[in-house]
Amino acid sequence: MSDSLVIIPTYNEKENIENIILAVINLSKQFDILIIDDGSPDGTAGIVKNLMERHAGRINLIEREGKQGLGTAYICGFKWALSHGYEYIFEMDADFSHNPNDLIPLYSACSSEGADIAIGSRYCCGVNVVNWPLGRVLMSYFASTYVRMITGMKIHDTTAGFVAYRRIVLETLNLDKIHFKGYAFQIEMKFTAYKFGFNLKEIPIIFINRVLGVSKMNSSIFGEALFGVLQLKILSFFRKYKRNAELSAAG
Repeated sequence: MSDSLVIIPTYNEKENIENIILAVINLSKQFDILIIDDGSPDGTAGIVKNLMERHAGRINLIEREGKQGLGTAYICGFKWALSHGYEYIFEMDADFSHNPNDLIPLYSACSSEGADIAIGSRYCCGVNVVNWPLGRVLMSYFASTYVRMITGMKIHDTTAGFVAYRRIVLETLNLDKIHFKGYAFQIEMKFTAYKFGFNLKEIPIIFINRVLGVSKMNSSIFGEALFGVLQLKILSFFRKYKRNAELSAAG
């Protein structure tokens, strides 16, 4: 078993799922994989099951009924990772918008460079997004800028979905209190970790818009992020962010 688990939520990703799994499996650093499929009617889960037979122990699958939201998929995956003893847990998309090769620098940032959370950042070195319409680039960039201003976080890509966590972060955050399910989930995770005093580090990546399959992004998801961040900031005034002493010593 590896010390690292890559969580990949899926819904109708039959065009991408085999290639993304094999790309991760064949990296020089060993990463295990957990696919969380929300009842894809296109047969995504069946493809994963075939790969599981060929790569015993490296690929895992959780099947859920219906589309339950990105946030709930990751929370489910985080709990599974903690119960199975993984030290480094990753979020990654199935559509190759995140380059699997970038898992290695994210891992290094957490395992040997002092980061508690490593963020694959589109915006820490300019704007590194390929094949997005200009309007979507501007909306994403200024959404991250807005979140940074409201929350006080010093990171440029606050809405990034390519992230590595050290185990202690997920153990410290009360995962049952993470309540956003869509785009704001990414902000809530980072902001909560930031308030607990964890070290967030950005690693520059190039984000490439999907070539195959259909994007799940829509304007309502951005709306949740914009209004949700105000809610997060206000609620933070009434919450105590104190780490468990035993977990801090272990970490």
